Amino acid sequence: MQDSNVSTAISDSIVLKKKARRKKWEKLKSQRQLMLMSVPLLIYIIIFHYFPLYGWLMAFQKYRPSPTATMFNQEWVGLDQFKFLFTGANFGRVLRNTIGMSLINLVLSFITAIGLALLLNEIKNLVIKKTVQTISYLPYFLSWVIAATMVSQALLNNGIINEILLALNLIDKPKLWLAEGKYFWTIFGIANVWKQVGFNAIIYLGAMAAIDPHLYEAAEIDGAGRFKKMRYITLPGIKSTFVVLLIMNVAHLLSAGTGGSGFEFQLLLQRPGNIAWSETIDVFALRYGIRQSNFSLATAAGMFKTIVSIFLVFSVNAIAKKIGEERLI
Repeated sequence: MQDSNVSTAISDSIVLKKKARRKKWEKLKSQRQLMLMSVPLLIYIIIFHYFPLYGWLMAFQKYRPSPTATMFNQEWVGLDQFKFLFTGANFGRVLRNTIGMSLINLVLSFITAIGLALLLNEIKNLVIKKTVQTISYLPYFLSWVIAATMVSQALLNNGIINEILLALNLIDKPKLWLAEGKYFWTIFGIANVWKQVGFNAIIYLGAMAAIDPHLYEAAEIDGAGRFKKMRYITLPGIKSTFVVLLIMNVAHLLSAGTGGSGFEFQLLLQRPGNIAWSETIDVFALRYGIRQSNFSLATAAGMFKTIVSIFLVFSVNAIAKKIGEERLI
């Protein structure tokens, strides 16, 4: 009798699995147009994002390009490139700069974007709202070359920053801001906010637009003011968006900027006096890898960044899952 029950349970389980598999295929069949539309994107990702990964082999070689060189007739050196990278005299400083500026950018970008979105959401005059929104996100469309040039000009000895500070009697004489490393992280943080806050705020404004307006009406009937509605309705309403963006931005923690945007800024504003504070992993790989034709070292640095980024994304995603928030994966 017991054997009969066990066999029945097994057969039922098999039937349920077959039904679930059939439903899955039926769902895929009903969405075949979407599947076909995603094929070009899938091919693009495979060709330009996965296929080039075989180049990681250079990190374990002493790669020397030549007309007859291939990836498989190079001198294999094992982990020597990683040892040189991690034991280099500058690596600790480079890692400190990268993480420090990344954290500054991460914190400031979220605080300023959410703050601007909250303020814009409270503006009822559409003309003023659109004007402020347009002015705030226009710098996002400037390339970092142009943005870095504008920042550099503003920070010159006779630049607008020194002129304003002198007029307000905040400094006694003009300062060479880029010549002193201790100011570089502050300059980087402010420049990132100026360039990206408007565009980042658009994402949160979209999330706020999806909040049920009846919640605000009910809160207003209960006597809630603007700040209480922000605290108890707006901020909880955009929490899932915040978590997803946090996971995505953590992936760029070793790029010293959202999406790696800090690399151009730091390279273009680097001066002999601030190199101890402005040199990041990307700049290090460019200087000691690409410029010196040590492509293996540059590959090792890129590989290190990628592996750490993947680990961070999965870690933060797991934490979000554990606390019951929205996840990216």
